[in-house]
Amino acid sequence: MNVKLKCVLLVDDDEAVNFINKMVLMRVDCAEEIEIAENGMEAIQYLEKRLDEGVPQPELILLDINMPLLNGWEFLEKYRQIKERMQREATIVMLTTSSNPDDRMRAESIGEVKGFISKPLTVEKMEKIVALHRGEN
Repeated sequence: MNVKLKCVLLVDDDEAVNFINKMVLMRVDCAEEIEIAENGMEAIQYLEKRLDEGVPQPELILLDINMPLLNGWEFLEKYRQIKERMQREATIVMLTTSSNPDDRMRAESIGEVKGFISKPLTVEKMEKIVALHRGEN
């Protein structure tokens, strides 16, 4: 693996999924730091805290759609409100069980979303996501 990402943020309300995703990230050895938010609201609060502290934002966000408090779509609305304060936008990839073509089309219509990947996350999928982040695709 080339230079590691400084930070990856996993946003999913399923503890088992977060555990597996973290293991995949560790296996690919692509991130120095892996953070987990269990819903969109927690993720926004995490990002705002990093902004307030002057800490660099995650470079990659893997975002689920169906979550309590703020779902993935609502997260994206809030993210747009704070991204102007960020030095650099994160690469956001929807990581979901949704097979609804409307969700895929909606994700593709949102400029901040760079990919739409079906769960489960695998080493191969993660390698493609990292390549996407680096502009290799």
